[in-house]
Amino acid sequence: MTDTYRTIKGKSEGFYSEKRSKFFAFAHHVENTDQIKEIIAFYRKKYYDARHVCYAYMLGAERTNFRANDDGEPSSTAGKPILGQINSKELTNILIVVVRYYGGVNLGTGGLIVAYRSAAADAIVNAEIDECPIEEIIIYQYPYSQTNQVLRIANELQARIVSQTFDNDCTITLAVRQSQVEQLNGRLKSLNLNK
Repeated sequence: MTDTYRTIKGKSEGFYSEKRSKFFAFAHHVENTDQIKEIIAFYRKKYYDARHVCYAYMLGAERTNFRANDDGEPSSTAGKPILGQINSKELTNILIVVVRYYGGVNLGTGGLIVAYRSAAADAIVNAEIDECPIEEIIIYQYPYSQTNQVLRIANELQARIVSQTFDNDCTITLAVRQSQVEQLNGRLKSLNLNK
C-alpha cells in the first residue's frame, strides 16, 4: 500500500469548443465541502449568463468522498465525464467546474460527454500535479526532561510538529507519514523504558 496521494497545486483552467458551444473548465485544489460550495457559488455568480455550471469533486486520500453534478444537462453527460477524468489520473482533493455557454446547436448525449470530458482533461493537463504524503496524527505526552530526545526522534522520522505544550508534563502533536507511524510509536515508547 502506498502512503501518498495525488492532487493538484492551486488552480488551473481548460477549454473546449464544439459547434459554437463553449466549455470553460476550472480545476481547484480543495480540502473540504465548504470550500467546494464557495467555489461553485463563485462560478455560478461570475457566469450567471451561462446555460450550465457542472462539476465533480473527489476528497480524501482514500478517494471515497466524491460527487458529480450535471446541472440540468441530460443525466450522466456532464458530471460523470468530469469525474471520470479525475479518476483516470487518480487525483483527490480536487474540484473541476465546467461552465457551458450554449452555441445554438444541440450536441446530443455523446457530444456532451466528449465536450465535458475534454474540457476537464484540458484543465488537468494545465495543472501542476502534486504527490503528497498520507499523514497520521500522533499525540505523545512526556516529561520535560525528554524534550530533546522527543524532538530528535521527530526530526529523524521527518514528523511535522502540529502543536506543542511545555509544562512539567509536555504534549506534542505530530503528523507523520502513514508508513512511519509504527516506527515513531515504537521509538517514543522506548523512551519510557529507558527512564
